[in-house]
Amino acid sequence: MSTLATRYQEGRKQEDFRHYDDATPAVVHEFYRQNHTSQTVDFNRAKRAQWLQLNRVEMSVWDLMVELNKLVDDSDPDTDLSQTEHNFQTAEAIRADGHPRWFQLTGLIHDLGKVLWLWGEPQWAVVGDTFPVGCAWSDRIVFPEFFAANPDAQVAEYQTRLGIYAENCGLDNVMISWGHDEYLYQVTKKYLPVEAQYMIRYHSCYAIHREGQYEHLLNAQDREMFEWVRRFNPYDLYSKGHTKPDVDALTPYYQELISEYFPPTLRW
Repeated sequence: MSTLATRYQEGRKQEDFRHYDDATPAVVHEFYRQNHTSQTVDFNRAKRAQWLQLNRVEMSVWDLMVELNKLVDDSDPDTDLSQTEHNFQTAEAIRADGHPRWFQLTGLIHDLGKVLWLWGEPQWAVVGDTFPVGCAWSDRIVFPEFFAANPDAQVAEYQTRLGIYAENCGLDNVMISWGHDEYLYQVTKKYLPVEAQYMIRYHSCYAIHREGQYEHLLNAQDREMFEWVRRFNPYDLYSKGHTKPDVDALTPYYQELISEYFPPTLRW
């Protein structure tokens, strides 16, 4: 794991975030090399079969968030805070701007799917930017050169514009690379409004919500809901430059917020 001083800096400007170049920490380069090499169609199908039965444990949302204190995200060039601290930063920034309670809750829990790392998955299969698999990779995905070593590069069908999909089929019919976003979406979707579901499921899919790629796969609902993803993204990204949150002081407020939307335990 990286040291705190390497990446976390209070008061950073927006233009200082998400730099993927020669100055990017080596751990981030290595993360994306493994991620882009290994996120194949077959891998994605296997992980959905493995995890989406939601039969590993029953646990409260709060207890799971406390568990994430053990994780620092190796894919993130912008922070070395624990995931719990990052979650509170995001939620507090949303709350400070007066957004509704479901929006605040989404900020608090959006990264809880990263618990997959604590349950044995390598970080390259849990965190980082996500992208469609089963069709041609966009060159606007971070470090696209690493896809050359992915076995799917040798499958002709997967290297076409549509690949295994149909024009405007909708993202619900598209496999986005496996990780914490899809997992948490499946765990929590029945408890949250559709806007929150999109924020959770696609907040790491920068190729779509920031770079405007894969428009040919989106349907009308996707285009409408991605406005909410874009509304959420600055809170997720730029709150990393805010002062570290006082987790103890904020705990009662967010425990109450969790209990407003979720039962005492969820299936994970």
